[in-house]
Amino acid sequence: MAHTLPARRVGMFGGAFDPPHWAHRALAETALRQLGLDVLHILPTGHAWHKSRVLSSAEDRVAMCELAFGDLPKVQLDEREIHREGPSYTADTLRELQREYPQAQLFLVLGADQLLAFRNWVRWQEVLDLATLAVANRATNIGADAPLDQATETDLSGVDLPFEPLHMPLKNISATAVRARVGRHTRSQDALDVLVPEPVARYISQHHLYQPPT
Repeated sequence: MAHTLPARRVGMFGGAFDPPHWAHRALAETALRQLGLDVLHILPTGHAWHKSRVLSSAEDRVAMCELAFGDLPKVQLDEREIHREGPSYTADTLRELQREYPQAQLFLVLGADQLLAFRNWVRWQEVLDLATLAVANRATNIGADAPLDQATETDLSGVDLPFEPLHMPLKNISATAVRARVGRHTRSQDALDVLVPEPVARYISQHHLYQPPT
């Protein structure tokens, strides 16, 4: 009987994933490959205390994550933050993962924008104690109208925090841009394939997500 070794390198990649897009997917693939992860937990946010916008339902966001990441080996869709009562903090999740993988090195996978705001996080020092930050740079302009090929990356030279850079092509894609594009186009699925994986585009279209109120 084959004895499976305990996971030694465990990643955590959290976000609203409203919706998950190509940049999220590329970041997951890069983290798995570059960090040599045994498992990567994808964690859709529960109560997003730091976002002013009301998120799509947890059910929709989990379904879209399943479509966006489900075929990647070593990825585990983790719903614990959705089921947690009240605000959900990364430090709590990392503590739980540390108990589940007592021998493992933990990595927290982030985008550059999150790194720049990191010292505003609740209990950020605790997060640093628990995990290595693994950061993918992002283009400076990722708003709703950002050109997809613009390649000025965010300047992280002033960040006085230890982190491991993840090397991936800059993708000028944000969930904001996806939602804006759906709102503008009647045949949204056609317009979305450049921004989100095709099954996610289909799901958005079928479930009429991000439509402007009529």
